[in-house]
This record gives sequence, C-alpha cells and structure tokens, in this order.
Amino acid sequence: MKRMRKFWTVFCHTYLSKLRAKSFIIITILTAFLIVGLVNLQNIINMFDNQEADKVAVIDETGQFYQPLAAQIEKSADDLKVVRYDKDEAAAEKAVADDEFAGYLLLNAGSEGLPEATYKSEKVSGGNIPKQLQQALQQVKVGVATQQLNISPDALAKISQPVTFEQVALDQGTKSAKELSQARTLVYALLFVLLMSVTFYGSLIATDVATEKSSRVMEIMISSVSPVKQMFGKILGLALLCLTQFSVWIVVGYFALKSAGNDSGAGAGFFSGLSLASIPVSTIVYALVFFILGYLIFSTLLAMLGSLVSRVEDTQQMMAPVYILIFIGFYSAIFGLGAPESMFITVMSFIPFFSPMIMFLRVGLVAVPFWQVAVSIGLLVLTIAILLVIGARVYRGGVLMYGKASFKSIKQAFSLR
Repeated sequence: MKRMRKFWTVFCHTYLSKLRAKSFIIITILTAFLIVGLVNLQNIINMFDNQEADKVAVIDETGQFYQPLAAQIEKSADDLKVVRYDKDEAAAEKAVADDEFAGYLLLNAGSEGLPEATYKSEKVSGGNIPKQLQQALQQVKVGVATQQLNISPDALAKISQPVTFEQVALDQGTKSAKELSQARTLVYALLFVLLMSVTFYGSLIATDVATEKSSRVMEIMISSVSPVKQMFGKILGLALLCLTQFSVWIVVGYFALKSAGNDSGAGAGFFSGLSLASIPVSTIVYALVFFILGYLIFSTLLAMLGSLVSRVEDTQQMMAPVYILIFIGFYSAIFGLGAPESMFITVMSFIPFFSPMIMFLRVGLVAVPFWQVAVSIGLLVLTIAILLVIGARVYRGGVLMYGKASFKSIKQAFSLR
C-alpha cells in the first residue's frame, strides 16, 4: 500500500498540476469555442452576410435571351440579380465604376443562333458571379438548342435523367454505403485524435522530465519516489488529462450539434452522416482499445527518450524518430481509406507501431477476421509490455544522467542500477 501511495501521489500531482495550468484551461476553452463556431459556421456567415444581392447589368443585343436568363438566375441564384440595361457599353462601364453594378453582361447570338456572352467587371476574379452567369446561360443555350431541334421538354427530361444504378454486395458481411460513410468519419476522427494526443500529450512527458532534470528537482524526487513509479505516474496522469480534455470537447460538440440541427453549419454537415446509435458497438470498443494502446506504446517510447535529455531544447531531437513512426502510420492510414484491402495495408496492420491506426482502419471499413484483430492486439500488447520493461530500466538510469543526450545513451542508461 505504501508503494502504491507514492505512485498515486505522482499520478495525482501530474494530473492536477497540468489540469490547473493556465495553458491547459485556455486551450480547452478556445478549442471548445472553435468547435461551436465550426458547427454553426453557416449560421455565422449568414448573420454577417445579410447584404443585398449583387446586381449585373445585361445588354441584350438580340432581344430574346434576357428573359430566359433572368428566369434562370431567379431560380438558381439567391445572391445575384440581373437587370436589363438599355444604354450603351460606355454608360454601363460608368455605372460599374460608380458601383451601381458589379459588372455588365453583353449578350449576342452566334452563327447558329445560340447565346454567346461577354462579362465585364472592374477586375477579373474567381468569384461566384461569372460562374453563376455561365451556368444560367448554359441552361438558356440548352433551351434554345432543343427548340431549334424540335425536341420536346419531356424528351429532354428523359435524356437528362440519370441512369438507374444500384450497387449490391454479394458478401453478406460487407458494409453498406451508409455504414462505410459512418465508418470513414469515425476512422478520420480516431486518426486525428490519436495523432493530436500522442504528439501533444506524449511530448509533455518528455519535456516534463527534462524540465525536472534541468532544475535539479529530479534529484530530490528520486530520493522519495522510484523512477519507475514516476514514469508510470506521468504516463497515466497525462493519459487521464488527455481523456478529460477530449471529453470536454466531445460534450461541447454534441450539444452544439444538437442545438444547431442536422442541416445547419459546416460541422453539422460533416457529422450528419455519423450516428452513434447505428454504429456497431464492436467498432466503438475497437476505437477505444486502439486509442488507449496507441497512446501507451508511443508515450512509453517518449518517456524513455525524455529521461535521457537534460535540457528541454534537446527533447525535439530525441523525440524525432517517434514522430516519424507516428506520421508514417498516419499517412499510411490516410492512403488506406481509399484502399483498405490492399496487401500493403494488411501487412502494416500487424506492425505494432502502426496497428493502432491501420488495424482500426481495416476493422472500420472492411470485414476483418477476428483472429487477425486478436493477433494484431496481442502483438501490440506484447510490444507495449516489452517497451515498459525496457523503458523502466532506461528511465531509471536516464533520470540520473546529465550531459548531451544521444541514442547511444540508451545502452548506458540501461546498464545503470
């Protein structure tokens, strides 16, 4: 009990000291506001975008294209209005210069009697006005061409109607298109959450140890608490801190989506296809399992390497190989979203440093035999256990070592008792 009490002391100190830190509170609050803003992005844009529709002057030299164009614009564009302009181009240019119009459109007929147009404005830009005008004129051209060819509107509608096409999977275990969309959203979420948690919270372990060593606090701590208990206390304390912060963001995001509605905002559009009620429980369980195991394997590596560093400035150099492993797994998983059944992804899903991302990708998108998942998790757990044993030995010796850190220091730290 006394030994465990010291572990819980380190655990609670690590968790509470970081929880009360101003940087943690500020980042948590700002990110929560950012989540609410993203969910309600469209509402915010609409709130600041209550200005009048852009007006475009139309000089119709044919006298027959303005009416169908105006009807098409009214039907397809809410933020654009066309106005028949009976004066010449010089007057139209002056009106544009005086900000009476956003630009003017010169309409005429080509050799086959089809509409042709030139849009003139103060600057040539990639805004919506030229695109909206071009799309509307395309519909006018289609209408004129069908009249010339004596094609009835019903016949044109049949020609334009999309072909009926349905995809059916012969394998009963294959996910439907809706399930695949939900799974991809969940996989994206886990990939980014795991990447953020490992790169940010994992690096906190290394920098925390380096700070204690550089301030000589470590020499006082090891006299009362063993380095191994310090290591595990820091890893699990920061793990709980990570779960606390993400729980706050998830709760804020849930209520923001609920209040905004399914059809409101960019964030709601992204998450509208994700319904936790329709996602299999096994997928959610796998997400939690691979997230925890992924955090443990990388945080153990970072804690071990951080113990070798005496100065905070040297931590990034020592942590670089771990970050390389993380990004290889991340970008391989991004590639695997489009090819989850490829041999490359299958092989990578069994490599412990990549399996937290890639095996979950396979589980989420394709039907993976249970024995493969079990083997992947078993190899991951075994690797974590080995790293914990090695990391504890290295950590115990590393916290007592000072001077310039290098990867050769691992052997020296491992040999210290």
